[in-house]
Parts: sequence; C-alpha cells; structure tokens
Amino acid sequence: MSPIFNYPNKVKDKFLELFNQEPLFVRSPGRINLIGEHTDYNLGFVLPAAINKAIYLGIQKRKDQLIKIHSLDFNNDFQGDINELKSSDKLWPDYLLGVVQQIQKKHQIQQGFNIVFGGDIPPGAGLSSSAALECAMAFGLNHIFNLSYEKMDLVKLAQAAENEFVGVKCGIMDQFASMFGKNNQLMRLDCRSLDFAYVPFQADDIQIVLFDTRVKHSLASSAYNERREECEQGVKWIQEIHPEVKSLRDASEKMLLKYVKPKNQKIYERCNFIVSEIQRLQEACNDLENNDLQSFGKRMFETHAGLKDLYKVSCDELDLLVDLVKDNPNVLGARMMGGGFGGCTINLVKKEAVEDLIAQVSASYHAKTGSEMLIYLVKIEDGTSIIN
Repeated sequence: MSPIFNYPNKVKDKFLELFNQEPLFVRSPGRINLIGEHTDYNLGFVLPAAINKAIYLGIQKRKDQLIKIHSLDFNNDFQGDINELKSSDKLWPDYLLGVVQQIQKKHQIQQGFNIVFGGDIPPGAGLSSSAALECAMAFGLNHIFNLSYEKMDLVKLAQAAENEFVGVKCGIMDQFASMFGKNNQLMRLDCRSLDFAYVPFQADDIQIVLFDTRVKHSLASSAYNERREECEQGVKWIQEIHPEVKSLRDASEKMLLKYVKPKNQKIYERCNFIVSEIQRLQEACNDLENNDLQSFGKRMFETHAGLKDLYKVSCDELDLLVDLVKDNPNVLGARMMGGGFGGCTINLVKKEAVEDLIAQVSASYHAKTGSEMLIYLVKIEDGTSIIN
C-alpha cells in the first residue's frame, strides 16, 4: 500500500480526473485501544488513541441529486441518489450511505456530492478503518453543507450509521477515538456519560508495535453481536432484584455470583470479564498517572487472558503472538485488540529492542502457522480534521 504522504495527492488527482473539481480534504485516523475491550457497549470506560494511519477523503457538492463515490483501495465505483438510500451489494459504500441516512433524518439535503477516498489503515486489522471512514464522511458533509454539528454529534451519528445501516451493534469508542484524538494523548472515555479526559502517554522510550495475524475468522461480526446480547441478558437477571442496574457498569462481582452464575455459567463468564475489565481500566489509568508502565503492561496481559478464557473472542493466532512475547523483559504488555477472532495484538516494547523482537516473533509465528504476519509501528496522533 502507498505510503501515508501519497494519499492526499492520489485522492486529489483522482478527484480532478473523475469530477474536474477541487475537493475538500478530510483526514480521519484509525485507532488503537490500550485497555478496556468490549466495555464500551457495556457503558464502562475505554482508553483509546488515534494513530498515524488514516482515511483520506475528498468531497464536493454536485448540482444534481446523485451520490458518486470512488474507492481508491478497491478501485471501485458506486452511484446512488440522495433521496433513495439503500444498502449496496458491495458493503463498503454502506459505511458512507449510513452516515448520509442519519443526516437526512434531520436535514433533508437536496444536493448530491462526489467522493474519492483511500487510506493506509490496514483493513481487518482491528484498527477501525470503518469508523474512520464514517467520521471522515460525517465531518466532510458537515463542512460542505454547513450543518453546524458539534464533534460529539458527529460521533453519535457515525455510530448510529454502523448500528442501523451496516448492522454492526458497535459501541461508541471507535468513532469517538477517530474524531477526538490528540497527539501523544490517550483518552479516558466514560461510555455512559460521554465525559472524557486526555491522559498523557509519556513514554519516549516505548514503541507501540502491532502484530497483525492477517486472519479474520468468519465468527467475528456474529459473535460480536452475540457477546453484546449475553451481557444484556446478565443485566436483565440482575435487574429482577436490582432495577437500578442499567448496564454491567453498575454491576458488581457479588451480583454476578448471586444472580447470574446460578442461571448460566457462560453468561456469568462473559459478564465477569466485563466487570473486571472496567475495574482494571481505572487501575491502569492510575498506573499512567504514576508513570508506572510496568504495572500498566501487566494489566494488558490480564486483559488478554480474560478475553481468551472468559469472553472467548481470541483465536489461536492471537494467543500465539501474546505467548511469544509474554516472558520477554523488553515487552511491558501485550494483548489482542479489537472485536476479536483475528486482527492484531498491541505490544508496548522498549524502543531499543523493537528490531530484534520483530525478527524473533516473525520467525516463530511463521514456523508455527506457516503464515507471515504484518507489523505496524504506530504513533499517537490528532483526530479527524480538514487538511490542505
């Protein structure tokens, strides 16, 4: 894939070629999440950051009511009508059309628009390329049509597009991280109140390294929705006695033992992971405030163990990558990241050891799986914005 600095030029050249217009440019980044996995739709806390891999989207109004979209990475086109929004048979346009549908509920835009987009967020790696695309779309439409949405409104709108039009019941974290990211800052987001605070990530001697399994098991999206339903079932059982409990954010380990475990062991394990993870994230934020990355890293390993054994969203390839680094003193923490069943592990690695670690893990991964993994070195960057 082309290096990051080429994308705006590629988008602009293609836009001029196809539409003979000057586009507005939006850059919208992918995200990592240091800790707090699957807690967002349970209204807990998450600790994401935007990264230096992004979607670049050029957009401009048309005089008619057509929507014309070109995807550079798929080398594919889509055409629709602003007044007749329906799912495509290609899937990728749906992330954009869902955003349009959400905006149309309130604004009834009467003009169509042209779009060209591409980016260097690896698809299927758990870095939320879809959320970045939704945020780029929402940000661009807000700008060219002067819709006066606040950033948080755009985040909610992008999430609703994925929930309702694409059909993935994602929480709010991915879109939030893409929109609100800030250079060298993590974000501690309360997914219930949507209050958030920037948390400095002071780690000049640490490199964030992603090891990409390059696998995406077919379970991923159906299992994601299933886990969400299991958590909701656990809450319902607790609510029979404690109606004040609205989500697993309000539940305690004691409640789970008393009201969920006797009914269903599997649902108890799912809920137990979430309740523990919400607590673990808050302790991890204290570690960061104390500049204690050793303790923070240990919690990442604990998260992985929970995702593997209790929430059961890991897979052999992800477990192998964590096992290959867990006894290495140069790796402070590692875990699977994202929805699960493939994608990446995220690793906090001492900078001087990065090269050796990559060589060692790559060789072992290939020897054990017969596959080559991909490696991404990421930096924490600013969120969605207009670029010149």
